[in-house]
This record gives sequence, structure tokens and C-alpha cells, in this order.
Amino acid sequence: MTAPIDRNTLPYRPCVGIMLLNERGEVFVAKRCGSDADWQMPQGGVDEGEDVRSAAFRELEEEIGTAKAEFIAMTTAPHRYDLPDDLLGKVWKGRWRGQEQMWMLARFTGDESDIRLDTGHPEFDAWKWVDAEELPGLIVAFKRPVYESVLAEFRPLIARARG
Repeated sequence: MTAPIDRNTLPYRPCVGIMLLNERGEVFVAKRCGSDADWQMPQGGVDEGEDVRSAAFRELEEEIGTAKAEFIAMTTAPHRYDLPDDLLGKVWKGRWRGQEQMWMLARFTGDESDIRLDTGHPEFDAWKWVDAEELPGLIVAFKRPVYESVLAEFRPLIARARG
């Protein structure tokens, strides 16, 4: 029998998340492959030596097939979440206890036909634009506090983007 994993000995995975807005101020979300209802905004790891903004645009390209976006803002501090016990040691080869994410707000500058989920190793199988206030209700419970915090920080900028 293997010893239980002590989450306190594991670091957080450096990560970036992207709140991508369309011209109506709606937010891009995508559904994870194989799930029935796990929607999320694009996110991913920050590589060693990579700056957060570059990582955000790279993640957009990898996950949704386009990085046609313009930077608006970055969160003032990172946001953390811990994996639930049933996932600890199973995802990311057991190397991380959760993620520490900087979030970028960006405006989508492409056409919807630029969005392609079938590039590389697809993580998502569907996408849509939603009202920002819907975000916390779409995300898995253990990530919800991060989404609520990011939404609170970006809410004034989202309101201006609608104008």
C-alpha cells in the first residue's frame, strides 16, 4: 500500500488563465473533452523562463487554435486553488497540489471561424460565449472561488468592454 500524499509538501503549478471577451463583452468558455458539463476559460502552465503574458497567448493558440487577441489587463496577484483529494496525485503526474494562476483579460480580435478546438491535442470539444456573471456556475466547484475572485477584479473592465 502506498503512503498517502501530503499536499503540504507539494508546490503549486505556475499557471495562467485567460478571460477572453468578444465585442459584446461576453466571455469565451469551452467544455473539457469527455465531460458533460465541465466548462472553463482557457488556462495552462507557464513554462520555465516564460513570462505570463507570452504564456497566455501561447495557451490560447494551443487550446483554441488562435491567439488573435489584444491584452487589456492582468490580475494584481495570483489566484490559487487546491486539487480535491480524489485528484491529488493523479493529475499532472502527481507533481502539484493545485495551481497558482495569474489571469489575463483580453479582447478577441479574430473571427469566430479562427477558433479551432481540433489542433494538437484537443482539450475541449465545444465552446460558447457567455455572460461573465454565468462563469461561477459553469466551473467545477473546486475552481469556483478563483473564478469568483477573477470576475470581481475584472468586472469593471468587462462593463467598459461592453460599451
